[in-house]
Amino acid sequence: MPNPAAAVESGGPLVDTHGRVHRDLRISLTDRCSLRCTYCMPEQGNEWLARSSILSTDEIVRIAGVAAAAGITTFRLTGGEPLLRTDIVDVVRRLARIRTADGEPVQIAMTTNGIRLPEVLPDLEAAGLARLNISIDTLDRERFRDLTRRDRLDDVLDGIAAAAASTLRPLKLNAVAMRDVNDDELVDLVEFAIGHGAQLRFIEQMPLDAGHTWDRTQMVTREEILEKLGARWSLTPVPGRGGAPAERWTLDGGPHTVGVIASVTAPFCGDCDRLRLTADGQLRNCLFSTTEYDLVPVLRSGGDDAAVAAMLRSCVRGKLPGHAINDPSFLQPARGMNAIGG
Repeated sequence: MPNPAAAVESGGPLVDTHGRVHRDLRISLTDRCSLRCTYCMPEQGNEWLARSSILSTDEIVRIAGVAAAAGITTFRLTGGEPLLRTDIVDVVRRLARIRTADGEPVQIAMTTNGIRLPEVLPDLEAAGLARLNISIDTLDRERFRDLTRRDRLDDVLDGIAAAAASTLRPLKLNAVAMRDVNDDELVDLVEFAIGHGAQLRFIEQMPLDAGHTWDRTQMVTREEILEKLGARWSLTPVPGRGGAPAERWTLDGGPHTVGVIASVTAPFCGDCDRLRLTADGQLRNCLFSTTEYDLVPVLRSGGDDAAVAAMLRSCVRGKLPGHAINDPSFLQPARGMNAIGG
């Protein structure tokens, strides 16, 4: 049986040329989704990944084992919509058995739209899922239908209620702040999250839509978000962010907090500790990277775990200092967000 620890034993931690130690691997399980959010994918005409190109559970677990031996401690399952994967409970169960290089259990997290949570959450908890992020951009039914091109708000709300009733904590709700779409709901969204024992995290809209229609001038910025929230609550910065993507503030002294992920106006690339694995086996060292490292030939042509580890380290070594969104030379990735993985 392959030994991931032996494969990377002499390599040490996954440190890039800028001194960043990588501990988080985002694993996309599918590019398909039950919604069609305007900032992510077109309503029709999507070219889905071929079923034969999607990594099997065995392949995912193999890569994850090598990554954990090299220092990865957290796996976040994404999509598309990860709950569309029919073997999602088995994926979580098998990943949760992996141990870190220090012999500790890995952490399994998931980002989801929540639609299937009521039916699968008990099994996911039992399998070892530790944390959940659920996307909810609006509480208005008509807006939700226009934004997602699907009338599924009740299903998402049911999923959030199921998560709130579960043992999984911290529970986080993600909302992309969009001008003239939901920028008048920011306070309402935070109050909704508080009512469900969750932390709301606002995300600046990023150039990751499949149609490449992102317009910086239409983006709701970190400062605008904080200004709107500051009119309702007293905001106090929470220290000790580390490599987390969200800055956090306490509301009126706590205990409740709100987060902002400001990838565009306040990049946090200098502390980034994340790598990504697409559903079709491509390693990415940045959400906005235009370079991918193809693991499929290694996995399906007899390559050993040492070869997987070597590819992982090549990906880390190739990581740039930052994503360069604010540079005139910036090029949007060819893949949309659903194909990259959140």
